[in-house]
Amino acid sequence: MLYTLLYRLHEYFFPFNVFRYITFRTALAVITASALTFLLAPFVIERLRRFSLTQQIRDDGPKTHISKAGTPTMGGVLILASILITALLWMDLGNPYVWVLITATAGFGLIGLADDYLKIVRRNHKGMRACYKFALQIVVATGISLFLYHNPLDPYSTKLSVPFFKKWLIDLGFFYLPFSVFVIVGASNAVNLTDGIDGLAIGLVAIAVLANGALVYLSGHARLAQYLQVLYLPGTGELTVYCGAIFGAALGFLWYNAYPADIFMGDVGSLGLGGALGTLAVITKHEIVLALVGGIFVMETISVILQVLSFKLTGRRVFSMAPIHHHFEEKGWPEPKTVVRFWIVGILLALLSLSTLKLR
Repeated sequence: MLYTLLYRLHEYFFPFNVFRYITFRTALAVITASALTFLLAPFVIERLRRFSLTQQIRDDGPKTHISKAGTPTMGGVLILASILITALLWMDLGNPYVWVLITATAGFGLIGLADDYLKIVRRNHKGMRACYKFALQIVVATGISLFLYHNPLDPYSTKLSVPFFKKWLIDLGFFYLPFSVFVIVGASNAVNLTDGIDGLAIGLVAIAVLANGALVYLSGHARLAQYLQVLYLPGTGELTVYCGAIFGAALGFLWYNAYPADIFMGDVGSLGLGGALGTLAVITKHEIVLALVGGIFVMETISVILQVLSFKLTGRRVFSMAPIHHHFEEKGWPEPKTVVRFWIVGILLALLSLSTLKLR
C-alpha cells in the first residue's frame, strides 16, 4: 500500500523513485518487521500471560524444561502479523506470487493457531490430532501447488532445478504436484519439530531466509540470472521483500525468545514460517537448495523418523531423545550451547547453498 502511494510521487519529486528498487524496500521490510515485533512483544507477552495462554510441557521431555511451564506461547501470532503487515506496506500487491506467500503463511499459521489453542484448552501438549493437522496442511499446500502448476507466468511450472549444474532441469510433469505438496508440508513440519529449545528454530529460520533471499533476488534479476547461469523467473524478485520481512520479524522475536525465553512462538509460528519457506522454495525452484540451507531442519526430522521406526521395529532407541537437539541436551550440552552450535552449522549450510551459484 505505502509502496504504491509513495512510488507514484516520483512523478512530482524524483527521490521517491527509490521505492521502485527491491533492495531498498527489502531494507525497509527488515526494519519495519523487526520494529513491529520488538516493540509489540512486551504488550503481547503481558496479554498472553493474563489470559493464561502458556506453554504445556511434555511429560517425556527433558527434565530441564519443566521450569518452562507457564511461559507465554502463541507468540507466532506476533511474528506472522508483523510479516503480513510489512508485506502489505512495502510489496507490489499486483504481483500474484506475493499473495501465494501470504496465503501459505496465513493458512499454515491458522492451522498452528488451532493446534496451540487445543493444547491450552486441554492442558496437554498433544493438541489437534495428527491426522487432522496433516490433512489441513495438505489441503492448503495442494491449493498453492495447483495455482503454481497452472501458473501461465512460470515457464518452468513442472520443472525441478538441480543445483551445481547449469540449468539441469527435470520435468516431473503431473508428479510435480505431489512433490511440491511434500516440500511445503515437509518444510512446515520440519520447522515445527525444530522448535523445541529457546531461540533455536527462529534463529535457523532467520539464517535460512537470509540465504534464500539472496537466491530469490538473483533468480528474479534478468542480468544477474543470466550471468550466474540460474533460472530467470520473472516476478519472483519481489519476494525478496517478503524474505526481508521474515528476517526482520525473526530478529525482533529472537530478542525475547533467546534463552531464557520470555515467550514461545508455538505451532502458529513454526508451521506458518515453515510453510512460507517451503512455498518460497517451490515458487523459485529452489526445492533441493532448501534441503541444503535448511539442513538442520532436515536432520531434526530424520532423527524423529529414525527414532520412531527403530523403537517400533526393534524396541530400541537410536537417540537418547528425539528430535536430535534433545539428544544433545540429554548428553549434557547446556541449552544455549546447543542452540549456538546448531546456528553455526546452519550458517555453514547457508554459505554452502550460496556456493551453488558459482559451481555450475
